[in-house]
Amino acid sequence: MAFFVGFAALCYGVQYPVGWVAAAAGDASAVVMSVLIFVAYAGLLYLASSVPDLEPDDPNAEEVELPVVGEIYKSGLYFLLPIIVLVYFLMIEQKSPGLSAFWATMLLFVILLTQRPLKAIFRGQNDMANAFSQGLGDLIQGLIDGARNMIGSGLAMATAGVIVGTVTLTGVGQVMADLVEFLSGGNLILMLVMVGLLSLILGMGLPTTANYIVVSSLMAGVVVELGAQSGLIVPLIAVHLFVFYFGIMADVTPPVGLASFAAAAVSGGDAIKTGFVAFFYSLRTVALPFVFIFNTGLLLINVSWVQGILVFITASIAILVFTAGTMGWFLTKSRIYESVALVLVAFALFRPDFVMDRIQPPFQQVEPAAFATALGNASEGDEIRLIISGPDFDTGDTKETTLLLPVGAGSADERMTASGLLLLNEDGVTKMDEPSFGSPFSDSLSSFDFYGDDPVQIASVQAPANQMPKELVFIPALIFLMFIAFLQRARMSRTGVPA
Repeated sequence: MAFFVGFAALCYGVQYPVGWVAAAAGDASAVVMSVLIFVAYAGLLYLASSVPDLEPDDPNAEEVELPVVGEIYKSGLYFLLPIIVLVYFLMIEQKSPGLSAFWATMLLFVILLTQRPLKAIFRGQNDMANAFSQGLGDLIQGLIDGARNMIGSGLAMATAGVIVGTVTLTGVGQVMADLVEFLSGGNLILMLVMVGLLSLILGMGLPTTANYIVVSSLMAGVVVELGAQSGLIVPLIAVHLFVFYFGIMADVTPPVGLASFAAAAVSGGDAIKTGFVAFFYSLRTVALPFVFIFNTGLLLINVSWVQGILVFITASIAILVFTAGTMGWFLTKSRIYESVALVLVAFALFRPDFVMDRIQPPFQQVEPAAFATALGNASEGDEIRLIISGPDFDTGDTKETTLLLPVGAGSADERMTASGLLLLNEDGVTKMDEPSFGSPFSDSLSSFDFYGDDPVQIASVQAPANQMPKELVFIPALIFLMFIAFLQRARMSRTGVPA
């Protein structure tokens, strides 16, 4: 855990010096950053040259000893640079996966070609030509090994591509959305449960990469579409994590629990029994994907450093409390009401906004005709929710969807122009024309029929209201947790039962 925390801090830590370099160097920032990366590479390589190179283990040896991390970590720290470049381009620069992987791979090529010659220089050796030749051999061998390793992944992705193409051409995705909507009856929680079950079925027997491609292409759009109809606006990364979690659970769920069957083969146990035990153990954390949907703070989306640290601490406590509540054991064996109370405490720590919204609603209702006024009065950085109602382009049936309109800088007219929404107030109804091409909501509203007899209109406007920080809910939740611990500690002292 310390490694991943340190690595994440390193990846995000480069954001600020990179911003300073970009502001200071201007158009030359790319050259300056390349030089700085090479300096960091040279420094880490100099550190690696102070220790012996790692030697591969002999697979035929009778005994193979694991190396001591404290003695070998210096020899490979520079191999973290391509990963940092990849994560930086993906998460900070928001570049495409292909472009991010290209630059990380290019850096890795440079490392393979130059690591041996530079180490030879740092160690005072003169065999430069041989070192460069060995580096060229490392690059060629790496390309060969990479091509061989991609055969399995390529076949899996090709198979998944056939499924995705079939869904795209036949419209099965829309049918699945209609099926989930029919079975859930419009209930948001039931919709998510249905999506989870379908993702579990779709993920059976698929390797991880193909699993993700299939469930994300089939089910992610269902959550986004039906969630918007129910007033739930979810970042796409949270939706993908939700469906991917349940897709991966297929690896431990009978009758096609490949991971469980592999574990049973190693342990010598019954395959079906192992699968069911693994499935029930996995259910201990089944609340997490739902929390990803309703509390995106756990994914560190739009949070400050202080909020991120607070989320890390409270989420760690919440998952431990949730596990204690579902297992029936906290400091000692829990009674039924204590287990229920522990689950409620975990819920309050996971979703403080749910409790705070019941105390102080986060939005106030505004008449649709006053939308332009509310948009002009909102502060920069606020978000206004619009519920749009109108006929469906394919079926003609009336449907609703929710739009989340971020408030930018400028006057009301400038903000309205930036949104691309075209409105017309007639007879007390705020009608909408088709949004401008390329505007932020042109894709979101493309399924509405703007040219039918019934108009597309704004059914409801919710402007942001003043609300106390949701983190205040943590205080009574933690006090209640301490009270439960006090009850169990007192019972342990009376009965003499050890913790």
